[in-house]
Amino acid sequence: MPETLRQILASAEPRPAITVRGWVRTKRESKSCAFLEVTDGSCFRVLQIVVDAALPSADVLPSILTGASVEVLGDLIASPAAGQKWELQATELRLLGEADATYPLQKKGHTPEFLRTIAHLRPRTNLYGNVFRVRSRMAFAMHRFFQERGFFYVHTPIITSSDCEGAGELFRVTTLKQGTPAKPEDDFFGRPTYLTVSGQLQGETFACALGNIYTFGPTFRAENSNTARHAAEFWMIEPEMAFYDLFADMTLAEENVKYLVDAMLTECPEELEFFSKFVDKDLVARLQQTLDKPFERISYTEAVELLLQSGRRFEHPVVWGEALQTEHERYLAEQHVRGPVTIYNYPKAIKPFYMRQNDDGKTAAAMDLLVPGIGEIIGGSQREERLDVLTAAMQHHGLSQEDYSWYVDLRRYGSVPHAGYGMGFERLLMFVTGVSNIRDVIPFARTPGHAPY
Repeated sequence: MPETLRQILASAEPRPAITVRGWVRTKRESKSCAFLEVTDGSCFRVLQIVVDAALPSADVLPSILTGASVEVLGDLIASPAAGQKWELQATELRLLGEADATYPLQKKGHTPEFLRTIAHLRPRTNLYGNVFRVRSRMAFAMHRFFQERGFFYVHTPIITSSDCEGAGELFRVTTLKQGTPAKPEDDFFGRPTYLTVSGQLQGETFACALGNIYTFGPTFRAENSNTARHAAEFWMIEPEMAFYDLFADMTLAEENVKYLVDAMLTECPEELEFFSKFVDKDLVARLQQTLDKPFERISYTEAVELLLQSGRRFEHPVVWGEALQTEHERYLAEQHVRGPVTIYNYPKAIKPFYMRQNDDGKTAAAMDLLVPGIGEIIGGSQREERLDVLTAAMQHHGLSQEDYSWYVDLRRYGSVPHAGYGMGFERLLMFVTGVSNIRDVIPFARTPGHAPY
């Protein structure tokens, strides 16, 4: 397996005859030598390569432009230049793949808006290279969090006949030709099917057999939203736990966020330094405070009272019984608490059918975890385990008990209290990197009117 630049730069002493492969970031030339800055994407740092003009293979230098790929054999030596420990004195230079003058990353300073139009090339930039290295590490840390706690990883369907949220914002999956008269039963699965909005309902079936499980996969919403927090395709982490109540659910969610923040602080130092310098100067302090300070918990009713008493004029009026808007959530996290806060016991009328109804008859055992700069990052609840209450809620929401008979069976055969939540992976990434738009933390953003890849 070829050695990566990350491994080479970690060398403790000079090394002769090593091979470096990567892409050229910059080239500077003088009469006697040329300097190439090369990266292979394994880390944020680059390696300076010194090519003597008298080197036989230096004749390829005129063909090496920014973006070209090269293979270089040489000696790793201490660098006299400030800011870098090592450089490579080339003994052989090979051009692997040319890049011509149309290469769009010739200059620095491109806007995120422009780079979104070349999503196939933007991982080569400093910002997006760091973002997607962090994305990989955070995904691994997420699995580690649940595996260390004995959770089982379950793959729930991407194509489903169930609408978990009841919002109707679904992508239809069909083999029926448009404009051709056909019945739903003529479709591939014999019934209407959709891209999943959540793996929760199927996840509950495994929690009621294996105890504690989690899913981690893509989810889809056909919501015509162009905000910085929404995408049509995004990734969700959804644990489901048997024998959990709402407060145990909230505790796990808080531990989950702290674990990922700690992983960012301790395992991504180079990327964190970059984000703190170029994206959000308050990032480290905010993450450290998240780690050090206990999360606050406020009931929905208390949250509404705090918002009404704040003296702030919000774009969306604050009314008990209506959903909290992003501006409300951010005020609570950023101005009132000045840190993460969990809001719980929401009005049952604005929550899905599967959330457990509280004894007050007005609220459901639901919770949202809010963080500064984002708002909601996690939403969850204790699930309704009582058969009669669940079936009444389904009837109220106009859901067919026949279609959801398998879900009802969980309450018929050994029902137990259980709870779970969903964490938006991209929103987590926005929080730990300081990047403010969801389109910039997912490799290929799918938003209304935009799916070029």
